[in-house]
Amino acid sequence: MPEWSNIPGLPFIGYGHWSKFEAGVVRTVTNPANMPGAGAAWAPLHLLNGTITPNGLHFERSHSGIPDIDPDAHRLLIHGLVKRPLIFTLEALARYPMESRITFIECGGNSLALYAKVPVDGSVQKLHGLASCAEWTGVKLSILLDEAGVDRRAQWLLAEGADSAGMSRSVPMAKAMDDAIIALYQNGERVRPSNGYPMRLLLPGYEGNMSVKWLRRLKVTDGPTMTRDETSHYTILLQDGKAWQFFYPKRKRSFAILLKHLVARDGLTDADIPMVVKCNGTAVGQLIGDVRPTLAERRKRPGPW
Repeated sequence: MPEWSNIPGLPFIGYGHWSKFEAGVVRTVTNPANMPGAGAAWAPLHLLNGTITPNGLHFERSHSGIPDIDPDAHRLLIHGLVKRPLIFTLEALARYPMESRITFIECGGNSLALYAKVPVDGSVQKLHGLASCAEWTGVKLSILLDEAGVDRRAQWLLAEGADSAGMSRSVPMAKAMDDAIIALYQNGERVRPSNGYPMRLLLPGYEGNMSVKWLRRLKVTDGPTMTRDETSHYTILLQDGKAWQFFYPKRKRSFAILLKHLVARDGLTDADIPMVVKCNGTAVGQLIGDVRPTLAERRKRPGPW
């Protein structure tokens, strides 16, 4: 009989941890030299199963580190082209009706290594780990905007974070009034500091940098603000040297992360079906047109999948 069946187990603790035998299931982290706080943490997609990414393994990306925000002192301001500028505390937001949404967030730079001139020899974590999925719970932004009274001229809003980099992005008003959420909870617990505590903007289906973390300000405007974060980067460079500052696919939703299949790991050969290997993975993004995710199976021999 094994030892653990003969002795009492460990006592209870205030916040549960993973098994010591799973200590290798961690993110890989980069913090560039001379850039305090800037960097990223890649989720170990090849070591996870299911749809939901545990909070402690959710990918991270920041431009100036994780701010240590006092939730009682934090405020969300809505102003600009509105009839009534409003300021919300965390306690005030908690009084509004909330909804939950399970959705992926993917960094705009995820899978960037695939475009390198020299092929990168990296794992699925290093190549595609800047994508994660969680259940986000919070207040629909449309409710707050309706309360503020949006001016008819309003077409955009500026979302600004409370980090020292002041990360900010322009968001189409149509998206803000559709399914945008002021997220307060992540997988049932308060949003993690690295993912925007005490509140973040959630724009389902849009590239991750637009779901501004540590949200402190929403300014309603009649056009895009052309901030540093949407002119100096997070753009699409064209062959003629010009760049799209705001990418509009010819679809209903703009700034969309389109569907991407990620093969996380190969399974063992099926003993009953020789020459076939089943692959484990996931599909990230939103369905557009007639695209549909399919079960990935490939033949265990050279040739197309």
